[in-house]
Amino acid sequence: MSEVDTLEFGEVAKKDLGSENSSMLRGISVLESLASLREPASLAQLMQITKMPKASLHRTLAIFEEAGLVVREPGGKTYAPGERLSRLALETLCHDSVSAIRHGILRKLVAELKETCNLAILRRGELFYLDRVEANWPLRLHLPPGTALPPHCSASGKLLLAYKPKNERIKLVDTLPLEQFTHRTIVDRDVLLSELDRIAANGYAVDNEEYVLGVSCVAVPVKDQSGEVVAAIAIHAATARLPLNQAMEYIPKLLLAAEQISATLH
Repeated sequence: MSEVDTLEFGEVAKKDLGSENSSMLRGISVLESLASLREPASLAQLMQITKMPKASLHRTLAIFEEAGLVVREPGGKTYAPGERLSRLALETLCHDSVSAIRHGILRKLVAELKETCNLAILRRGELFYLDRVEANWPLRLHLPPGTALPPHCSASGKLLLAYKPKNERIKLVDTLPLEQFTHRTIVDRDVLLSELDRIAANGYAVDNEEYVLGVSCVAVPVKDQSGEVVAAIAIHAATARLPLNQAMEYIPKLLLAAEQISATLH
């Protein structure tokens, strides 16, 4: 190959690499757009946000759909983050560079309150524990990070439902099975919606033995830099050791820890 041919080959390779990089970045912008929206997006909406041509965007979405990163909603006209993308986001949050800082905040809170505390998010209609620090008691509820619970019977789950926009909150509640775990579990849709209204007004939520008899919980919101509630921090304990009314006295300390965790999200 002559020197001229080599130079031409190099230029073509650079152009191909640049085109490939550009395609990858456009693909990432599609995933970012879907992740940032609060509801499924149409092809037209994504075209407007990403500035991608219709044909290119359609091909990109088809590739992501096949990979499980994107799903088409019933009817096939709108797109939402897929299970694989949601799982990736959860794993990133659990293992990012500041997860140790958040864990340290929880550890300090548990050392002060002498009861188990956890950090949780709402994901696809379920409550997921991102982190948890156990108090040093012989009898305790085993719910390690990664555990999923129904949101209607937990303080953190109800709190995160309560801070959703009202229309979204109602839609989510309508999809929940509202299974009964104890005689205190809220299984009536209208009663639950009223409870969520109270939580949104009060700024905290309680689990009054609604998931496990003899165990109560208090949760407060964790906000991101825009002020949106993205997680919940909670304390839970055996009611024989820490009655619910006494646990509620710890709300100021929970809120302080929530502020510290919020700072790690900025």
